[in-house]
Amino acid sequence: MPFDSPSTAAPVPARTFGSVLTAMVTPFDPDGRIDIPAAQALAVHLVDSGCDGLVLNGTTGESPTTHQPEKDELVRAVVDVVGHRATIVAGAGSNDTAHAARIAEAAQRTGAHGLLVVTPYYNRPSQEGVYRHLRAVVEATELPAMLYDIPGRTGVAIADETLDRLAAHPQIKAVKDATGNVDQGFRRMLRTGLEFYSGDDGLNFAWLAHGASGIVSVVGHVAAGPYAQMVAAVDRGDLASARRIAADLVPLVRAIMGGGQGAVMAKAAMELLRVIPTRTVRSPLVAASPEELADLEHVLVNEGIL
Repeated sequence: MPFDSPSTAAPVPARTFGSVLTAMVTPFDPDGRIDIPAAQALAVHLVDSGCDGLVLNGTTGESPTTHQPEKDELVRAVVDVVGHRATIVAGAGSNDTAHAARIAEAAQRTGAHGLLVVTPYYNRPSQEGVYRHLRAVVEATELPAMLYDIPGRTGVAIADETLDRLAAHPQIKAVKDATGNVDQGFRRMLRTGLEFYSGDDGLNFAWLAHGASGIVSVVGHVAAGPYAQMVAAVDRGDLASARRIAADLVPLVRAIMGGGQGAVMAKAAMELLRVIPTRTVRSPLVAASPEELADLEHVLVNEGIL
């Protein structure tokens, strides 16, 4: 019997936060002010397209350059329009533990359903420091939390021993893994019982095939529907179909993520599709150039999206 026969389907994994979450960009007007009506329209578009979760105020949402009143307004507004249809997860990231805890408290106060808590970046604390930071931020609220392990951006990874300690915490339900190490994640998934979510669009199929609960995607801005189909195929044990979907999505993954500027290119795609009015970003990010926009438009046309 083939390995990917539908009859070999494994039990569907637990999904505290959903299965297809898009790390949503934060729309700005041409002057750089947050555009709440555009954010609401984008959130509705993404949920209508197949997302059952959204991550707000993450790095794709340009959280380092948005301020707390803006973060609060965004969460309230998005919860208001799609909170009954999708899980709204709010980023609570800072390399200052007290600051991250305040962000988390505000997320709960404004209606978020869960937290995404990244390791403290740049100052490179010890593993004891990582543990204390993540635990303190989680315990600032009563919300379920997803830890975010992305050492290529933060400069510090979550060690096995640290993750094992954190896995015992009742509010910590999941890990968004952007380490690029699926083998390590698979072993961690088995050992800790935590839900794992792919944090790397190029590895979404690999993570799902290894038992991940879902994905937190930037490419989901333009591919939420196919990703939902991929998850459904894996759930029923049809890896051949899931693999075909993954292959079909390669051009989009490269177009959005190939240059390492996911927020920039996702905004450009949403502008091209007329979901948001502008592709404005805040410095130090720089909006997609006309040449980059033309290349992206070519891919979107070729893939039948535009």
